[in-house]
Amino acid sequence: MSDVVVTVPKSFGLQNWIDEGDAAGEPYTGQLWAFYLQAVPKIEPGERVYVIYNGRLRGYAPLIQCKTRNLSRCAACALIRGGDAVAVTIPEKIIGFMGFRYRWWDYAIEVPFPDWKVP
Repeated sequence: MSDVVVTVPKSFGLQNWIDEGDAAGEPYTGQLWAFYLQAVPKIEPGERVYVIYNGRLRGYAPLIQCKTRNLSRCAACALIRGGDAVAVTIPEKIIGFMGFRYRWWDYAIEVPFPDWKVP
């Protein structure tokens, strides 16, 4: 199993994603949040779901659960998270993509990202 990386679409917007709640640095409200995919990654609870927006890694949240169900011949997956998001980035521009990828960098290159809310 492995950490996964997803992209928040520019059309959705960084502020809309932040407004969903329990962002990095905020206290956990007890609410659960989902990021929906049309494919099912190999990921286990406790592993990381990293988020990309506008060419930058913005951080990650620990996965609580991956819920799946079949929707007209294609698998759908909801990556469920709670609190404990962490704002980190890497020194690399990342082009956005649909779906998900597995983390390709080493944890050692991650650095804190205090300006993660800046588009």
